[in-house]
Amino acid sequence: MSGATGRLSVRNDPRTACFYARRTLEHTLTWLFEADRTLASPYKKDLAAMIHEPTLRHLVGPALHAKMEIIRKQGNWAVHKSAPVRSTDSMPVVRELFHVLYWVARRYTRDQSQVPPSALAFDETIIPRPTHGSPHQTSQADLKALADKLAAQDATLAAERAKNASLDAELAKLRAQVAAAKAANEARPDDHDYDEAQTRDLFVDVLLKEAGWALDQPRDRELPVTGMPNGSGAGVVDYVLWGDDGKPLAVVEAKRARRDATAGQQQAKLYADCLEQAYGQRPVIFCTNGYEHWLWDDTAYPPRPVQGFYTKAELHLLVQRRETRRPLVGAEINERIVERHYQKRAIGAVGEAFDEFLVGRSLTKNQLHFIHMLIGHLTQNGMMEIDRLYESPFTEIAPHGPESLFASDDVDRIVSILRSVRATAAPAHEVA
Repeated sequence: MSGATGRLSVRNDPRTACFYARRTLEHTLTWLFEADRTLASPYKKDLAAMIHEPTLRHLVGPALHAKMEIIRKQGNWAVHKSAPVRSTDSMPVVRELFHVLYWVARRYTRDQSQVPPSALAFDETIIPRPTHGSPHQTSQADLKALADKLAAQDATLAAERAKNASLDAELAKLRAQVAAAKAANEARPDDHDYDEAQTRDLFVDVLLKEAGWALDQPRDRELPVTGMPNGSGAGVVDYVLWGDDGKPLAVVEAKRARRDATAGQQQAKLYADCLEQAYGQRPVIFCTNGYEHWLWDDTAYPPRPVQGFYTKAELHLLVQRRETRRPLVGAEINERIVERHYQKRAIGAVGEAFDEFLVGRSLTKNQLHFIHMLIGHLTQNGMMEIDRLYESPFTEIAPHGPESLFASDDVDRIVSILRSVRATAAPAHEVA
């Protein structure tokens, strides 16, 4: 696609603009992995694998990595989702692509006279506006067909290139030139304004949209609240995620990209206080700097890192569990099943030990299933040998034992719990 066509499509056909922005990024990174010998080959030849390859992430840093993720996610959205794509979606994507391409040009341009100046800035005013009515929208189905066609062409071209032995010498020459250019360009300070604050805000929006939050109501962003412990008593919440009942499920406090994501925890807690006072339900707290995200349900658990934002259903469940959660300690024991006092002690020990183990942990589905199965076995039998962890039914979840499912410290803790429970459950003459 030519530059002129690209400029036209940003406003006239936003869906296609997002697709071609993603495609441009994919071709750029494909070249980069070929040209820069310091980058390890990704495990798979697709855009997501290239973006998340550790050597690339280390090279570009979190800000540029976030820009690449925005382009990838919005490009995927344009191809695979039937929802409308507007110029307010495509323009930020093209802006982020500009910054990525600027970085590549500044770092790898071999002719030093052609290195772009630091003051070069994205100028959306040069992008033509639609001249007749609403912007044209390529259908999602047509764009999907185009994506499949181009992907097939790319695969064919890559296969032909792999067969061409003469390209090896050209590639070796290119890598030597790129290494020299990279060393020369790194010696210059990079004063370009990559607009990290705007990237942070956009990335948070993209991740929230990916989790199903439309953010299309005025109360979703920058919601004024009262009751803050300051002179005016007023504050503004960055984002509020609402339940179907009109009550707040979560607040999102976004800090600058260069600050620690947890820097806004106390402020977010005060916002949660205000919303709880106003709506009768305490929201869960998310803190983010755009690149790192922390979840905090301060009614029960300490803050913990998460990969992104929860869906509405997941937040509903999290809030609901505040009411349905019951500690294992003190649970009523059916004496028709368990009669002996040492067995009752064992069940109490199981509850107490695993309550402590679970507090503040974010377990995967399989880890949680394993622990529930373990608790069920101990409750039914009173004790168990360590060897049972490496037998059915536990091996149906962890075929190679708990080490394949948990960190070594957690495995040690589970083994310690089993030994403690056994000591508690054994009759006095056995312990002696």
